[in-house]
Amino acid sequence: MFLFLLISFIILVSLVMFKAYKNTQNIIVRNVKIDHNETESVTSLNILHLSDLHLENISISAELLYEKLKHEDIDLIALTGDFLDRKRTIPKLIPYLKVFNKLNPKHGIYTVLGNHDYVLKGVHLQSLIDTLNEYNCQVMQNSSETIYIEDQPVNIIGIDDYSTNRSDLLSSYQSIQKGTNLVLTHDPNIVLDMKKYHFDYLLAGHFHGGQICYPKAYHLAKMGKLAKMNVIKGLHSHDGRPFYISEGLGQTGVNIRIGSLPEITLHQLSIGKENTDLNPAI
Repeated sequence: MFLFLLISFIILVSLVMFKAYKNTQNIIVRNVKIDHNETESVTSLNILHLSDLHLENISISAELLYEKLKHEDIDLIALTGDFLDRKRTIPKLIPYLKVFNKLNPKHGIYTVLGNHDYVLKGVHLQSLIDTLNEYNCQVMQNSSETIYIEDQPVNIIGIDDYSTNRSDLLSSYQSIQKGTNLVLTHDPNIVLDMKKYHFDYLLAGHFHGGQICYPKAYHLAKMGKLAKMNVIKGLHSHDGRPFYISEGLGQTGVNIRIGSLPEITLHQLSIGKENTDLNPAI
């Protein structure tokens, strides 16, 4: 009887683990529209947002990623960190970077780094940054860049990783113009510290939607206030300002997902004539 129960338990666990692994291959493509009703909309910005590739544990090839996205009209690609955490994985990043360039985003590719990227140190971290730069990814570490959409300024603000105490809001905002503020960052917890720093939309990742939820992602409680509030994925707002937390493309730890699926998100952000003020006086 005991042997029967043991075998049954092993079979059940194996089936659960197999299904959990197969979940990592079930990539969801989500479309999100952000329309600021209080402003006169001039046009919109189509953003491809990818986060948390975790190339040590990713179940979508660069080729399949391209097939899923090749017909999309993409103005800008936003990559919000956690590409990898081992120096030997850097070459694996290159096929994905080639795909991002092949998608031909009209206004470029912008990226911030995440806590796992910062596991790399010294020359190995610089090698990751150099590789991203080589393939036309602008690595933003508490900096901003202004682009123009039908003569309307859009400030792309890249805030460095909050969870490793690298965020510097003052530096990130110091060069912005009056226009629309699009913030890219890895750890979304920073929104709770941005009362004085306006954004029209913020994109982040970090939580993987829990990756393993049973039924809640209790293990994320140590990852900040948002996680304790169960704000771990999807579209939310804070102080009336919208932000989106990606469930990510890859996995960390083990290559499984339960109660969460990897995702690609396509965001349509309305660009208004007067979406935002200048950076606040500090």
